[in-house]
Amino acid sequence: MAEEFKEIGPGVEIREPTKEKKDGEGGGLKLKREVGLISGITLIIGTMIGSGIFISPKGVLLGSGSIGLTLLVWAGCGLIALGGSISYVELGTSIRMSGAEYAYILKGMGELPAFLFAWTSVIILKPSSVAAIAVAFAEYATQPFFPGCTPPAPIMKLLAVFCIAIILGVNCYSVRWATKLQDIFTAAKLVAVFGLVIIGIAELARGNTKNYANSWEGSETNVGVVALAFYQGLWAYDGWNNLNFATEEVKKPEKNLPRAILIGIPLVTVIYILVNICYFTVLTRQDILDSAAVASTVAARVIGNVPWLVPMFVAFSTFGACNGSAFGGCRLNFVAAREGHLPRLMSMIHRTRLTPMPAMIFQCFVAILFLIPSDFETLINYFSFAAWLFYGATFITLLLLRWKQPDLHRPFKVWIIIPILMVLISAYLVIAPIVQAPTDSLIAAAFIAVGIPLYFVFIKGYYAPQFMIDATESATLYFQRLCLLGETETSVEVMDHTNTEEAF
Repeated sequence: MAEEFKEIGPGVEIREPTKEKKDGEGGGLKLKREVGLISGITLIIGTMIGSGIFISPKGVLLGSGSIGLTLLVWAGCGLIALGGSISYVELGTSIRMSGAEYAYILKGMGELPAFLFAWTSVIILKPSSVAAIAVAFAEYATQPFFPGCTPPAPIMKLLAVFCIAIILGVNCYSVRWATKLQDIFTAAKLVAVFGLVIIGIAELARGNTKNYANSWEGSETNVGVVALAFYQGLWAYDGWNNLNFATEEVKKPEKNLPRAILIGIPLVTVIYILVNICYFTVLTRQDILDSAAVASTVAARVIGNVPWLVPMFVAFSTFGACNGSAFGGCRLNFVAAREGHLPRLMSMIHRTRLTPMPAMIFQCFVAILFLIPSDFETLINYFSFAAWLFYGATFITLLLLRWKQPDLHRPFKVWIIIPILMVLISAYLVIAPIVQAPTDSLIAAAFIAVGIPLYFVFIKGYYAPQFMIDATESATLYFQRLCLLGETETSVEVMDHTNTEEAF
């Protein structure tokens, strides 16, 4: 039966039955497609470029040992991000479901692996990442007011909470406003990084190349240590998959998803390499290792002491990265709830704003909880291995779908060697650090394993107490009425042979 879409207010698009449908047949609310090509590019760039490239690349330098290997690691991290994202393009254009890894693992491997990913990401990975970026924003926003000393912890945490609250309000009010906010702050951070690139080019033009003598001297040969250097670099590239979390809100995803990724990620890679060249041109290897904020040291060395300049741009950059991370992460909550792997309330959207309000509120609430302890950054490090474990599972999913469903329509089809290489790289990034830090990996593995009994008790319903089920349903109905929430469609949208334009 045919269906039509009706707009009933600002940003509202409701799937309604045509006259052929009777007795209330029809779907529910749908997320509206508000993310175009430019917004998609800025969402990728704005999430990837956070505070790391401005603050200190010494983590990569420490793990690499030499300038030459450091630049090679930064370039390698860019190629890994590009290979991963191109693989995700094939999955995202054939399975047009938000949620990125969750959606693809669910389709290719089944419910339990998908739930374990959702469990790990929703409770730890996504909200802790938002909290960490918010703290970085607070640190650099307050730096001009506390020159030469560390701002008081309560002020830092209050400002981080304020940052998360502003992002929560904007994202609950309008998807369009959230993407416009991302556009603005991405433009601000690009001004900062291009400023650093210009400084590097000017210094090279003056013949300042002495720091590049013996560039490969001291290169690290321990593959486990180099893997940790890649972890440091890949943290700066984190966000390369962020657009796939919002596939259902991308306009013409079969065209704009691959274009945004193929423009955004190479641009970030070039920017990161050029900024590192700037650092190594102006500063010696020891200067970088001694600096707490490399970009500030470069600015002070070249243009004099301007204490507010670099912190201001870093604050802009981190705010945009926090917004992009929250935007993508809450879509995972939304999709996992829609598939029955989280409370049903989080699968609902506001009836007039058409935003995933409960999913965003939950994510930001958990992120604020992560601000309470003072060392939650250590907790994030425990789960770096878990992130790449699930990335590897996603690349395996692509290969499984090629084998199980060879006739599935794929508007964008990646060269098969790329996901195979990404599986091998993921295995290396999971296994090599286990040798260096087995305790951290065991903690992460134990947390993932806890999700198995939770799945059978609460998702499958075995031994679930009836009073808990009744209480959850009552709370869902109460908040649904209070916040004007509506049910959403639950089916996975897979590309059809007959109604999809080719990607290029």
